[in-house]
Amino acid sequence: MRNTLGDLNNHLFAQLERLSDEELNGEELQEEIERSKAVTDVANRIISNGALVLQAQKFHTEYKSKDLEKPKMLEG
Repeated sequence: MRNTLGDLNNHLFAQLERLSDEELNGEELQEEIERSKAVTDVANRIISNGALVLQAQKFHTEYKSKDLEKPKMLEG
């Protein structure tokens, strides 16, 4: 299974829907808020990693030479 930024977007919207549940209150709401913070933290790390991979790919494309190997993380 491969995860995509589209999948991440779907997870974030699903989390938003859970937070918007007006029937949640008290301890259940607090648990959902904590879960949301964790999801947001992981999502931010995924996005940062994606930006780093994109930056590395741009660098590789711009300075490509026979002696420059593509980093393993950029291989598909």
